Amino acid sequence: MFRMMRKHGITLALFAALTTGLTALVHGLTEPGIARQAVLQQQQLLDQVVPPALHDNDMLAECYLVVDDALGNAQQHRVYLARKNGRPAAAAIESTAPDGYSGAIQLLVGADFAGNVLGTRVTEHHETPGLGDKIELRVSDWITHFSGKKVGAAQDRNWAVKKDGGQFDQFTGATITPRAVVNAVKRTTDYLQSMPGDIDQLPRCGENADE
Repeated sequence: MFRMMRKHGITLALFAALTTGLTALVHGLTEPGIARQAVLQQQQLLDQVVPPALHDNDMLAECYLVVDDALGNAQQHRVYLARKNGRPAAAAIESTAPDGYSGAIQLLVGADFAGNVLGTRVTEHHETPGLGDKIELRVSDWITHFSGKKVGAAQDRNWAVKKDGGQFDQFTGATITPRAVVNAVKRTTDYLQSMPGDIDQLPRCGENADE
């Protein structure tokens, strides 16, 4: 009996070791591909909010960290700088709309430093399917309507949904979600107008312990 138990124990141990080895091997083989795919997806996202024709640098290589309440919370947000002939031309910046209907909405906003929005995409949300999820590009083109809009004065009343007297459509049965996104894009674009002189003093992505 003892001999049989020991035999089974050895068999299980060998099986576990083999399984662990195979798992480690598969992880090692697939990790570089997964990392490359993540970089590719991030580059595609940046290209959607800052047209490649507007810059000649690698925006992924010019990633900075910033913390400011204008970006929706006190957490770190990434800023990807676009340069043309060595000079700052625009940026793509992470932002948060904290007041979505079902929680915070994460955004990537592209704009120049004169208040012109170049593009906006929602990167994460928990809004109601069929209602608030129209902020997502795969559901509707609503999020593309920010491109070409300009943020003027801080109290620019055009930067609101039509129900509030502004220029942006709300959704049938869902006003809170688009209102939150409009306000976040406005705050973020307004914030970017004050950034060019401060960019070189910001910590780079990967330099901060919290990154």
